[in-house]
Amino acid sequence: MCGIAGFFQQQPASTAAVQGMLSALRRRGPDAEHVVGWNTQGQRNDAASEVGLIHTRLAIIDPRPEADQPFSNDDGSIWICYNGEVYDWQQHADELRAQGVQFKTHSDTEFILRGYEAWGLEDLLPKLRGMFAFAILDWNKREVFLARDRMGLKPLVYTTANDGLAFGSLVRSVLPSVPKAQRQFSPESIDAYLAHRYIPAPRTIFQHIHRLENAHYLHYRLDTQQLTKHCYWQPHGESGSREKAWQKELDTAIRIRTVADRPLGVFLSGGIDSSTIACRLEEQGFDQLQTFSAAFLGSPLDESPVAKQIADTLGLPNQAIPVPLTIANDFEQIIADLDEPFADPSSFPSWYLAQATTQHVKVVLGGDGGDELLGGYKRLGKHLRTSWRRLLRLPLPRMADMAGKGWRKIVSELRLNWLEAYSLRFSGMTPGQRAFLQPGLKAPAATYWRYPSIDALNQLSPLKQLLAVDLNNYLPEYILRKGDLCTMAHGLELRAPLLDHVWAERVMALPDSERFTQPAKKLFASVTERLASLDLFNLKKRGFNPPLKPWLQQDLHHHFAGLGQRLQTSTQGQINAARVERFIAEYRNRPALAEQVLQLLILDASLSQLEAMAKSC
Repeated sequence: MCGIAGFFQQQPASTAAVQGMLSALRRRGPDAEHVVGWNTQGQRNDAASEVGLIHTRLAIIDPRPEADQPFSNDDGSIWICYNGEVYDWQQHADELRAQGVQFKTHSDTEFILRGYEAWGLEDLLPKLRGMFAFAILDWNKREVFLARDRMGLKPLVYTTANDGLAFGSLVRSVLPSVPKAQRQFSPESIDAYLAHRYIPAPRTIFQHIHRLENAHYLHYRLDTQQLTKHCYWQPHGESGSREKAWQKELDTAIRIRTVADRPLGVFLSGGIDSSTIACRLEEQGFDQLQTFSAAFLGSPLDESPVAKQIADTLGLPNQAIPVPLTIANDFEQIIADLDEPFADPSSFPSWYLAQATTQHVKVVLGGDGGDELLGGYKRLGKHLRTSWRRLLRLPLPRMADMAGKGWRKIVSELRLNWLEAYSLRFSGMTPGQRAFLQPGLKAPAATYWRYPSIDALNQLSPLKQLLAVDLNNYLPEYILRKGDLCTMAHGLELRAPLLDHVWAERVMALPDSERFTQPAKKLFASVTERLASLDLFNLKKRGFNPPLKPWLQQDLHHHFAGLGQRLQTSTQGQINAARVERFIAEYRNRPALAEQVLQLLILDASLSQLEAMAKSC
């Protein structure tokens, strides 16, 4: 796991730009860092480079310097810059060894490079099982490939604003490669953030920086600067040859993610997904793994006592990590580590959990993905009640209002078709709130999601349509982005067995009656029998919610002064200062607006940081 960046341009990159890209990545890779440069003809030139690869390393597999990156083949004609972990690759490496390929390391980095050299990218990608974002620079063909994993666990952003191509793990690692005259915030992305609490791919907060979608790769030709984008995988069900083949595949997905040369642990909540992983690990003999649980002391939302019960039942050690009751001293750093405007309130406890966990282990297994595969979210059932509407929408006016409740909420929903209206089940701002805060924004999009094609949607049931939307948007750009950013900010690698694509395809092939159950995720009952006495399937889903009210009233209170004017200035007038102040006043009488107010505070802090970077780097 690492931070990656690079640039391919016609003029030498400035020392300041290279150092800016490197500096943005350091928290992701505390163990080693290297920059390699060339001129446009492929001759090494680290001092004044038109072409460069940048890497900061969190060493998990083969931590020796020999496995540091950027990493090259034997004659230095092909290079890789890689972030992630690929699992269960030795069988494919044995194929290469049988052909005479000699490996210098036992790292998956070298396997990807040797695999590309032998098979090419399109034949290599199906052999990669895991999470990854990588760049391959091929001087023989004078081509570059940038690829992102199927589910979107690893981030990759890029720009073509420098008459070339630059990429990185973070928006902040790419910004130094964007000419200063082109570092504007995107009006659409600001509205997208208000709508969703995050900015869905392919957008970022900057007009000229883009996010590569999950399961895609870019192909760039050095000589012509031609850039093309390709989708290399679509989720589909793959039936097993035997009944309950999914159980074997689940155990495989978990087992292969235990391989590490650094200490390994488990994030354990009181939920089904992480407890399933812990249960299967214990069943496979991993009975000494440390488990870590976030504790909200004194809160009815605290799941740490249930997590302790689960760990005790399985005989696993458990450590409760108290989430601080104050965030004042860490707020600015957390915003910086979230890279661009990102307003999931659970990011804050996730950041603190990772900060404490990394003092004990460097790799953790987590339970992300179960809800998206098995329909675990309550919002799904609520929205399915109106699935009869499908494409029906009414030509009702778009109203600006702060509350977004009652008949106004009904009007907002009826203005959209059924699939678009799914966005209203989330906790971003309503269309009316967005219109209120941005009175001059004309004809904003209903949502900024990526939708499957009409042909693909027509083949899916209503529930599977909603899950397809989640797999394209909410999962990679919200859930997984949070997990990556919060853990990598502390040099901690997070692995997600339930998002193994082979296991996921097994699940997608199951009959609906087995995959979608009441209560949700009963599929896991047969592999968690040790925990049956805890009745986990009937426990109320609590989420991972922090104490917003005291944070807003105490820790963040001083951020309210001048908030409207700062947002109006940083968004070039798109957000209206007076209306922000009215919104804040409404919140004081209507505490239910707490998440939306936090959204504005995060936007303000993030834009302020990014503006300062844009002017200086």
